[in-house]
Amino acid sequence: MTRHDIRRLSMGFALGLFAFPLQAQQNDTTHWVSDSLTTYVRSGPTDGYRIVGTLIAGEPVTLLETSGDYSRVQNADGNTVWVLSSELQDSPGAQMRVPELEHQVAELSGELDSINEQWENRTSAQREALETQEARIVELEERNQALDAESEQSRQTIRQLQARLDTQEEDLLMRYFMYGGGVAGAGLLVGLIVPHLPRRKRKRDRWF
Repeated sequence: MTRHDIRRLSMGFALGLFAFPLQAQQNDTTHWVSDSLTTYVRSGPTDGYRIVGTLIAGEPVTLLETSGDYSRVQNADGNTVWVLSSELQDSPGAQMRVPELEHQVAELSGELDSINEQWENRTSAQREALETQEARIVELEERNQALDAESEQSRQTIRQLQARLDTQEEDLLMRYFMYGGGVAGAGLLVGLIVPHLPRRKRKRDRWF
C-alpha cells in the first residue's frame, strides 16, 4: 500500500463520517441551528411577530418550549427568541463537525503513516533476509561445483595411478619371468656343457 493510497483511504473515511451524526455530550435540550445561510428569529411563535435578528448557522441553542411551528430557544449569550422548529437539528452542523473531523483525519493519517512505516521496515527486513539467503545459496552452489570439480579431478588422478600401477605390475611380472627364464636357461646350458669338458688325469703319487 502506497502513501497516496493511505491518504485516499483516510479522506474517504473522513467523508464517510459526515453521514453519521456526532454524539453530543450535552443534555437533551441542546439543539443546533441548521446550516442555512440565514436563520431569522422572531419575537413570538408565529409569522406575525416581527423579525428581531438572526442566528449563526451551526450555533448551539437551548430549547425552552415549542408552540406550533416555532420553538423558543436561548443562545449562549442568554438571548431568548423564537425560531422555526424545522431550522433546528438534534446534531451539530457541518461547520462544527469539520474541525473535529479534520482532527480525526489527522490522527488516522498519523496512524496510517505509522502502519505504512512499520510495513516498509518489515518488508525491508524481509527483503534483506531474502537477499542474504540468496547470496548464501549462490555461495553454496559455487562451493558444490568446486567440490564436484575437485572430486572429478581426484577420480581422474586415481584412474591414472591405477593404470600406472597395473603397468608396473605387468612390467615386474615380465621381469620375473625373464629373470627366471634366464636362470633356467643358464642352468640348462651349464648342464649341457659341463659333461663335455675334458677331465684332467689325476697323477699317482710314487713312493720310489
